[in-house]
Amino acid sequence: MSACPDKLLLIHGLADGELDAANTLAIEAHLKTCADCRAELALIEAMREVLRDDALTHRAPQALRNRIDAALDAAATPTSSAPRRSAPPPPRAPYALAGGGAIAAHVWNGRWASGAMVGIAASLALMIAMPQLTHTGTEDQLVQSHIRSLMVGHLTDIPTSNRHVVKPWFNGKIDFAPPVPELADEGFPLVGGRLDYIDDHAVAAIVYRRRLHTINLFVRPAGTLSLPFGETRRLEGYSLVRWTKGGLEYWAVSDLDPGELQLFHTTFVARAVP
Repeated sequence: MSACPDKLLLIHGLADGELDAANTLAIEAHLKTCADCRAELALIEAMREVLRDDALTHRAPQALRNRIDAALDAAATPTSSAPRRSAPPPPRAPYALAGGGAIAAHVWNGRWASGAMVGIAASLALMIAMPQLTHTGTEDQLVQSHIRSLMVGHLTDIPTSNRHVVKPWFNGKIDFAPPVPELADEGFPLVGGRLDYIDDHAVAAIVYRRRLHTINLFVRPAGTLSLPFGETRRLEGYSLVRWTKGGLEYWAVSDLDPGELQLFHTTFVARAVP
């Protein structure tokens, strides 16, 4: 008897309390019907109880503890030879001076002012050039599809880590060909693919993982939309990253931290081949 290979990560995640709500519900539903996976979970929990035995722990010698405490105390004590620098006084704002003083303050603060104006101008240019990601019904559908794929056990229609199997599987099912790079060496193994429906149209859903987290990458034609830089937002505890490339629009959805999902975006873009 052995646990289902595709459930082992979820079983360990459940035992360690690392799963999100959707994955917890999915694996608990599976455990009700699979005796082998229940036995695996029981074995993990039994091993944890064994490792909690105080007899297995080794207490550091007191002499070692004393040396560590002394080293920490020495590191925390400032040396008397280090020169102390007083904080510079804050620059006076132009409006705090009168008459010619205001002009002098303006000249004195010229370098700061020019830098600030450059930063403001750059920010405004970025806001004008980049489409703003606002909360739409599409995002709600994407998050719901992501959760639904985890809860009902329909994560993939074609479960495989081979891109040469996943990519041609979409032929004839959708009228575009999404790239399917293999990113396992970058920490994002391919799980498979499936068809999904967003805004009443069929889309490709390519599934990757990041440790115990699932990434659903939804792909559809971009039309006239141009979004070369990935935009990130959070919705109901989930991260979403949206971008376009090669005439296709991509939405990555996961419960990963936004920074890690942006890493997936940059890795995918760098490796994707139409």
